[in-house]
This record gives sequence, structure tokens and C-alpha cells, in this order.
Amino acid sequence: MHSMLKSIGAVLAGAIIGIALSLGTDAVMHALHLFPPIGTPMTDSRLLALATAYRTIYGVIGAYVTAWLAPSRPMLHAFLLGALGELAAIAGVVATWNDVAKYGPRWYPLALVILALPPALLGAWLYERRAQSC
Repeated sequence: MHSMLKSIGAVLAGAIIGIALSLGTDAVMHALHLFPPIGTPMTDSRLLALATAYRTIYGVIGAYVTAWLAPSRPMLHAFLLGALGELAAIAGVVATWNDVAKYGPRWYPLALVILALPPALLGAWLYERRAQSC
């Protein structure tokens, strides 16, 4: 039971780190007026590409934290984090698909689906690589 709670905590910690970094960066981008005001659709593909890039990096960082905190099998824990991200991204596609005017171009939520799992696996791989070298 203790190990299961540690596993859940590891996955939640990675998710919280990734989400907090993403939302924090979003807030900074809005405050600097690089992103449109909150509530205004972001339709500029360059800005969406920037958001995709930093969210991908934050996914790697969150997965690294998950792997580091995992009581065992860090790659599996990071995979579970990535799978949860994948499910959330699919839900985002479904929720926004029919309203491009409100949510921006369709490529962005599709990119989030495609990029949910690879950064999670990369984060765990980086953790395992570092752990083996110590």
C-alpha cells in the first residue's frame, strides 16, 4: 500500500510540475503581451508553436521528476504520466474540434496528442541515464 501511494504521488508530482510550469509560462507570456489577453483566441501559429515547444520541454521535466520519485520502475511511472497526458490531450481535441474560431487551429491540440508520450519517455530515459552514471 505504501509503495502504491508513493507511485501515485510520483505521477501526480510530475503532472503538477508540468502543469504549473506551463500555466506559469502562459501567465508570463500574457503579462508581457506576447500572448493575446486571456479569453481571446490564440490563432497565431507561431505563438502556438512556441507554447507547444515549452510544454514539450516541461513534459520532459515533469517525467524526470516522476521517474526520480518513483519507488521502482521509473520508466513505467513516466509512461503512466504520459498516458494520462495523452488522455487529457485527446479530451482537448474532442472538446475543441468543432469550434476553430474559439480555440484556434486544429493542429495545436493534435500536436499535444502526438507529443504527450515521447517527452514522458525521454524524461524517464534521462533520469535512468543519469542514475546509471552515478
